[in-house]
Amino acid sequence: MHTLKDKKIHLETYGCTFNFTDTEKIVSLAQKNRCTIVKPGEAEAVVINTCTVVAQTERAMLRAIADYPDKEIYVTGCMPVVQPDLIYNVRPDARLIMPEELNSCSDIIGALVDDAIGVVQTARGCVNRCAYCITRNARGHLRSFPEDKIIHEIERLVSLGAIEIQLTGQDLSAYGLDTGSSLAALLRRINSMEGNFMVRVGMMNPSTVIPQLEELTDAFTGDKIFSFAHLPVQSGSDKVLSDMNRGYNSGDFRDVVAGFREKDPEIRISTDFIAGYPTETGEDFLETLALFEETRPTKVNITRFSVREGTDAASLKDIPDWIKKERSRTLTIAANRLYDSVNEGFIGKEIDVIVTERKRAGSSIARDKSYNNIVIKEELDTGNRCRVKIVSHRRHYLIGERI
Repeated sequence: MHTLKDKKIHLETYGCTFNFTDTEKIVSLAQKNRCTIVKPGEAEAVVINTCTVVAQTERAMLRAIADYPDKEIYVTGCMPVVQPDLIYNVRPDARLIMPEELNSCSDIIGALVDDAIGVVQTARGCVNRCAYCITRNARGHLRSFPEDKIIHEIERLVSLGAIEIQLTGQDLSAYGLDTGSSLAALLRRINSMEGNFMVRVGMMNPSTVIPQLEELTDAFTGDKIFSFAHLPVQSGSDKVLSDMNRGYNSGDFRDVVAGFREKDPEIRISTDFIAGYPTETGEDFLETLALFEETRPTKVNITRFSVREGTDAASLKDIPDWIKKERSRTLTIAANRLYDSVNEGFIGKEIDVIVTERKRAGSSIARDKSYNNIVIKEELDTGNRCRVKIVSHRRHYLIGERI
């Protein structure tokens, strides 16, 4: 960061919401060093905040770095920590900004990423050692931020106009394991806050949810918390889950989902699957399909397994790409069928929503308590709470008319 002074800079941010707050740190530090933020064509230097969770993303990052041969290049995010050689292969003169350098220079943990959407980091790192994950190598062991700091940051972003606050971290349900706090305790404090805003809780590893399931599901019923739980299961096979070193089995995941739904039948479950893990057989994949059909998550992220150097899974023999694609396609078809079925059941219903975004002229985006994405074809102010009737859907979102 010490060379990023008195320059016109352009910033590009990729990957998870966590990275957007790190970009805010760079903006703050750069402005203190008399830099100005400009469009790419006007820039003397370009800062790329990278993600490298899978090989496809890695390739996209290298293309982004190579896109500016005539500019000074600064690279931050996960890649400088775990893949500096790949960066130097593309740009030998690249300057690397390590996440720890950012953290030592700035105590910012929140950012507005849209006019009415704020992101707040709860912690860095995690407590798990998943066999395939390179992010753990990049972000290190869990370091939770103080509750008071998180609450203060939410208050600051709400004062700037945030209606939706997204809590982010590598594993939200691990929050506080290193400090004697917990995610449930944090959510209880958030629920007692004043202001017109809602909070979306980010990804929670089932292994860290299980010990606090009852108090966590209680906290999710609060008025300030969206009824939306992102619980990445990755596989429905106990053998594969063990090979992945996930720390739970498929029965545990079923219990977690049942626990959330018992407290709140309307809660929306989101999950992730990895298709084609090296030790996954055809029978294992059928167990994944069965788990999906049983638990019926209405948001699913499907990723084909990708070898990440430096992880335990990198030593395993990979399976052919055509098998990964076939399994990914099968899961996607099943997920789309479920989305359509669930969305059809919404048509004709009246639900309460809060407007969180305005992306296109003539329409607004709202969320109900279960964090369903609802498009209203009229321009409404963010923060507007109203009642809508669902009239149709487009698979990944509902269309509502204000009553």
